[in-house]
Amino acid sequence: MSFSNLGLSDKVQAAVAATGYTTPTPIQEQAIPHVLARRDVLGIAQTGTGKTAAFVLPMLTILEKGRARARMPRTLILEPTRELAAQVKENFDKYGAGQKLNVALLIGGVSFGDQDSKLMRGVDVLIATPGRLLDHTERGGLLLTGVELLVIDEADRMLDMGFIPDIERICKLVPFTRQTLFFTATMPPEISRITEAFLHNPARIEVSKPATTAVTVTQSQVPAGREPHEKREILRRLLRDAKDLNNAIIFCNRKREVAVLHKSLQKHGFSVGALHGDMDQSARMAALDQFRKGELPLLVASDVAARGLDIPAVSHVFNFDVPHHPDDYVHRIGRTGRAGRTGTAISIVTPLDSKSMAAIEKLIGQQIPRTEGDYTVHSDASDEDAAPRRSRSREGSRDGARGGRKPRREREAREPRHDQEPRQERAAKPEREPRHGRGSSPQAAPSHVPSIGRAEPRRPQREVDHEPADHSHLPAFLLRPVRARA
Repeated sequence: MSFSNLGLSDKVQAAVAATGYTTPTPIQEQAIPHVLARRDVLGIAQTGTGKTAAFVLPMLTILEKGRARARMPRTLILEPTRELAAQVKENFDKYGAGQKLNVALLIGGVSFGDQDSKLMRGVDVLIATPGRLLDHTERGGLLLTGVELLVIDEADRMLDMGFIPDIERICKLVPFTRQTLFFTATMPPEISRITEAFLHNPARIEVSKPATTAVTVTQSQVPAGREPHEKREILRRLLRDAKDLNNAIIFCNRKREVAVLHKSLQKHGFSVGALHGDMDQSARMAALDQFRKGELPLLVASDVAARGLDIPAVSHVFNFDVPHHPDDYVHRIGRTGRAGRTGTAISIVTPLDSKSMAAIEKLIGQQIPRTEGDYTVHSDASDEDAAPRRSRSREGSRDGARGGRKPRREREAREPRHDQEPRQERAAKPEREPRHGRGSSPQAAPSHVPSIGRAEPRRPQREVDHEPADHSHLPAFLLRPVRARA
């Protein structure tokens, strides 16, 4: 089947033909006719199957008729992350080049003034993240009463990020008679409950089993020790030994680990970028753009890059940290092997990750084999890329070329034990006067502090002279004799 058989307008078909696509994917083939028939749609498909075009193309056909009004968008698309929202806007710019449609993007990191001015001119398509959208509605600069079509994309990611309460608030602000398109890759129980509340007799389209991985992706796992420097060493070996590695995304569970690993790979000569939620929007978009253009072959990222990002030519995905949720594994490795291409997904697994890997294998219904090759890191390997500890830096400053103190083992070997006779020169050497710390007085300090573990000759105690007390500082009435009563 071709796009001409789906009921799309001539302008949309011409835009699709200009991009080089001739055959729709299964999710597009089944969803587009239902969207054009103005039915609610529940689309379930694994990542990388073309879900975005499944609602962008019919929306462009529907929006050819009608006109936008100020502060009242005609259609609304909700995305969980800024990157996904910007990617959807790129799809509208690409397929809707021949139409005069106003598309607005409401995401964080951009001034309210610029976004408000676009809303004032009237918007046909409003693409937003839930938080920024509610900020505009609470300020009174946006009305959702004119929304005819609502799209909730990556619904399972919305659930993971805690956006479901915001989604429920937004659904109460749009008209009850709107058309709703609901797309997700997995179907947890919470998502099923939401679909029953928000969708009205939807057309359920399921082109693959929930939480399945693409058959074009070769999966494997590499065992590692518990120490972080061992995992970093294994990752560097995997990157150097990988075959046909054009570019790769390296996933970490924490934002802090993204920064540490990014700095480590740069130190070892790799060309790498970073992407996580704490970066400002301009830096995030710049890193993603460099990765797409091939200027940076490696990208260390958190799960902000795991959902929906369309980077077709990713050859490898590395799970530096095994994800805590099995569904995240499906989305992570879905960044490679897209649109029928082959890909490779490798996970570095520590003994603490055994339960997570068992849950992943149960979810995807297959065993993940161990990779061939010896990537064992010896226990005495030094963590060259990690920041040195304070105690290690101090010890290093005392040793070596600086001529400082010897290591502790050498000092203990050279010094006598408590059961040995002390050296003559050490016994004859006068003891230094003790230092008085802050808050202490010379009277309270001991006259001699013997060294621990050394046999020192005991000195005779100093005799104390008993002199009459000096009471000249006392007033005269206190010096009068007191007669005791009988």
